[in-house]
Amino acid sequence: MRHRQVVALAAVALVGLTACEGPDPNNLETYYDDPAPTSAPVTTVETPVSPAEAVPVTPPEPDPGLLAEPALLSDADVAEEGVQPASNEVAGCLADGPSAGSRTATWRYPSGSVLSHRVVVFPDSSAAQAVADNECPPGKLVGVPAQPGVERQQAWSDGKTCTVLLAKGALVSELTVSASTGTRAVDAAKRLLPAMTAKLTAQP
Repeated sequence: MRHRQVVALAAVALVGLTACEGPDPNNLETYYDDPAPTSAPVTTVETPVSPAEAVPVTPPEPDPGLLAEPALLSDADVAEEGVQPASNEVAGCLADGPSAGSRTATWRYPSGSVLSHRVVVFPDSSAAQAVADNECPPGKLVGVPAQPGVERQQAWSDGKTCTVLLAKGALVSELTVSASTGTRAVDAAKRLLPAMTAKLTAQP
């Protein structure tokens, strides 16, 4: 009987030892092993960002009037007339088209008379044709010396105002003088004609 009890105790001890097999809580090498991952790692996919498409910029149309500036009379050109610069006014009668550009300079005599010079650019047509087609009010034709290098010229007097048109290439040079009398206006226009012609014919 005693022999059977010893065998039974031994069997219980063996079972206890078998049940306790596993990680030893006192064994740091096995107790703190990382657990196996329960799910697959998350992969981040970066989508390349394409740069914004450049918006084409349309450059502004060049100002045709810039071509007129070199042919415009300056203060020095009219200094002998004894005039002073005045507010620029669109003077003359030459009609410019939608694509034309112009520059204007205006001066005033001590007497109150007005001298105005305008240069008009016709980039899409002939300046000489523009002068031929002008619709200026009919006036008295004025005889002025023919100017060298000019393709077309016109001069007339209407009351106390004298107007001279010179054309070359794409430019029309228009001089208008309004004085106390028609004779004074014509005389002033004739004095300024050489300077006006020189500026115009110097342009390509």
